[in-house]
Amino acid sequence: MTAAAPRAGARLDGVLFDIDDTLVDTRGAFRAAFEVIAHRYLPELPPERLPEVLATWRADASGHYRAYTRGETGHREQRMARANELHALFGGPELDDAAFEAWDQVFEGGFTAAWAAHPEASAVIDHLLVAGLQVGALSNAHVAYQTDKLARTGFLDRVPMLVGIDTLGVGKPDPSVFLEACRLLGTEPARTAYVGDELDVDAVAAAEAGLLGVWVDRPGGRRVPVSEQQIADADVLVIHSLAELPEALGV
Repeated sequence: MTAAAPRAGARLDGVLFDIDDTLVDTRGAFRAAFEVIAHRYLPELPPERLPEVLATWRADASGHYRAYTRGETGHREQRMARANELHALFGGPELDDAAFEAWDQVFEGGFTAAWAAHPEASAVIDHLLVAGLQVGALSNAHVAYQTDKLARTGFLDRVPMLVGIDTLGVGKPDPSVFLEACRLLGTEPARTAYVGDELDVDAVAAAEAGLLGVWVDRPGGRRVPVSEQQIADADVLVIHSLAELPEALGV
């Protein structure tokens, strides 16, 4: 479903947002973090290979972060495993517990310092609020961490953090997290849109939970490959920038 009016007969009362790479340019923040990591831990890596490092981290081919969102592993464990896989691929040292603690401090320092909103996001939020819609956030990270991110990027006064991975112990694509976010937002799922940057765990999962799924398919921003058939089979709205969202929703 390309960007157009919502489902026939649907009237929206609320919009839920993913945070990372939807409201916040997390890919850019990861890039900044890995510039610091590469300088400290991958000194032999040619600068032109830094995009490979970033792409490998975001793809998470072993599925460590997905396992975390299913409640199968902890946040620290998944990040340490990903860091060691990355080092094995790009020539970094193996990290034991103590070495990983130091690595993570370097990573977090570079990552959080680079948090920034997507430039069109703030005006879109204002448009939705003026139109009378309820707005909130649902993320696969911890509530406190994402609350800080929303505050530091200028959204928290307008986009309350409603549901995180620690709210129910599982994350997207589990339908329970979408339904809980709607409950807290005060809207019925069928009258609520969910907007995110991943086709499967955001837009399709939201649609399967009874919401209107919206996929923000920014140019060059896909974390994993998505086929044209997958897009065609998905009963979701597809936009390429948040600036397209109000028109796509008909508000």
